[in-house]
Amino acid sequence: MSILRALRQVAASSSRAVARPAARSGPLRLATVQLAPRASMTAARAFSASTCRFSEGSTDVVLSQKLAEELKYEKEAVADAPGEPEFLKTFREQGLWEIQDVTGNDEVTLVRKFGNETIRMMFSIADIQNAEEEPEYEQEEGEGGEEQPPHSYPIRASFSITKGNAKGSINIDTMCQEGAFIIDNMSYYPDAQLGTELTAEADWKRRGLYIGPQFDTLDVSVQEEIEKWLQERGINENLATFVPEYSEFKEQKEYVRWLDNVKNFVDA
Repeated sequence: MSILRALRQVAASSSRAVARPAARSGPLRLATVQLAPRASMTAARAFSASTCRFSEGSTDVVLSQKLAEELKYEKEAVADAPGEPEFLKTFREQGLWEIQDVTGNDEVTLVRKFGNETIRMMFSIADIQNAEEEPEYEQEEGEGGEEQPPHSYPIRASFSITKGNAKGSINIDTMCQEGAFIIDNMSYYPDAQLGTELTAEADWKRRGLYIGPQFDTLDVSVQEEIEKWLQERGINENLATFVPEYSEFKEQKEYVRWLDNVKNFVDA
């Protein structure tokens, strides 16, 4: 991801450099129209036709070209890749989790059944953009002898577990990092709808409730049993590895879609 960001920054710098001479060329054409009255009608018609496509901005054409270049680069980068990456095929074949991914949204939901329980997990690809490029604890190349994991940035993930034959829900806030879920808090809500509803009203009601202690303040034996309880439900290393991989996969698709939408808007 850092390489792609670097390339995008280079593309942004080049666009500003190209845009300056294009902006200076505008007044020269307008001056020619004023000095040639007979050509003014033709020039006016040409200018009118251009504004119908690129609005009234003098930078629209250059911006559209740069967006097209970036869009072409991103599409070529994945042109030889299969439609669905191998990690995603393997995850689907396991048949444990259903992926609920809405195009244009930055949040992803995974749902599964475990006996009479319904387990729902949510995470956001926005955490990728907020991650540091080079963490302070990262060792320089050649030191330590251990390589950093490919997905070392943290992604927040929340779980809600409800039962069909019982009231309430258990909610668990975690940090997914380096192939593991680090539990921050485990809370219980007597009203399952309150614990799972994603509305401003429900969020406001949850703020006044006791959500339980910090997980690391619990007795170690209790922590261990809770971790075993979660692993039995598929909240394990395999899922923690899938989350950052899918986040990068979705972020790339959303970025290409964003480029296309912005370019179409500028061209309109």
